[in-house]
Amino acid sequence: MELYLVTKTAHILSSGVLFGSGAAIAFFMLMAWRSGDAPGFALAAKHVVLADWVFTTTAVIAQPLTGVALAHLAGWPLTAPWLLISYGLYIFIGACWLPVVWIQLEVRRLMAAAVAAGEAVPGRVHRLMRIWFVLGWPAFIALIAIFGLMVARPGWT
Repeated sequence: MELYLVTKTAHILSSGVLFGSGAAIAFFMLMAWRSGDAPGFALAAKHVVLADWVFTTTAVIAQPLTGVALAHLAGWPLTAPWLLISYGLYIFIGACWLPVVWIQLEVRRLMAAAVAAGEAVPGRVHRLMRIWFVLGWPAFIALIAIFGLMVARPGWT
C-alpha cells in the first residue's frame, strides 16, 4: 500500500478514536455522575482517566502528525484556509480538553477519598462536573466542524 493511503488510514482511524473515545468517556462520566452512586462514580472516574490517557491522548498526538503528513503527501498547501481553520479549531478543542483532563483527575481523587470515607458525592465534584460538561459541548461541536472541513476540503481562496 502506498504511503498516502497508509497515512490517510492512520489519520481517519485516529480521528475515529478521538471522536469515539471522547463521546464514550463523556457518556460514561456523565451517567456515573448523574447516578449519584458515589462508588460507581468513583470507579467510572478512575477508568475514564485511564481511557483518556490511553485512547484520547494517543489520538490527540496522532492527528496533527498524520494530518500534516497527509497534506504534504496530497500536495495541499499547509496554509490553505480550510486547514488554517482546522488548526484553529484543534487548538480550541485542546484549550477545552486540558482543563477537562485536570477536572477528571481531580474528580477521580475527590471521589476516591469520598468513597474511602463512606461519603456521598462532594459538592466540589458537582461544581467541577458542571464546568466539565460546559467545556465538552464547544469542543464536541468544533470536532464535528473539523470533520466537515476534512470531508469537504472547501476550495476557499
